[in-house]
Amino acid sequence: MSSRSESKIPADLKYTTNDEWVRLEGDTATIGITDYAQDQLSDIVFVEYTIDEGEDASQGTACAAVESVKAASDVYLPVSGEVIAVNEALADSPELINSDPFGKAWMLKVKLSDPSELEELLDASAYAALADEH
Repeated sequence: MSSRSESKIPADLKYTTNDEWVRLEGDTATIGITDYAQDQLSDIVFVEYTIDEGEDASQGTACAAVESVKAASDVYLPVSGEVIAVNEALADSPELINSDPFGKAWMLKVKLSDPSELEELLDASAYAALADEH
């Protein structure tokens, strides 16, 4: 497999080994799935949240399920905290994950309860190396 281009792995984000990304703004983490993940899943046809706005959840908790024409995959919280927003637009337009995984297709916003968890996540170069191994 060829190397992932840096444009597909924004340098300002943190990543999990399960292909979620985190964008930090103050004490709020915006979370979604990576371009690599959406590419592996192919055409995404359904998104279902298993967590609601206002809930407190721990790092590693399943927060959504994403289904494509060829597979289904759970999405896990990369950080702990209170869910302060859920991107309801994905229920009507799950294909946004394919077209804009790092923008309009954000999934959740979480108010961090333990900012030190961010240190456990991968930076862009470490995630690119991981994606290249797949």
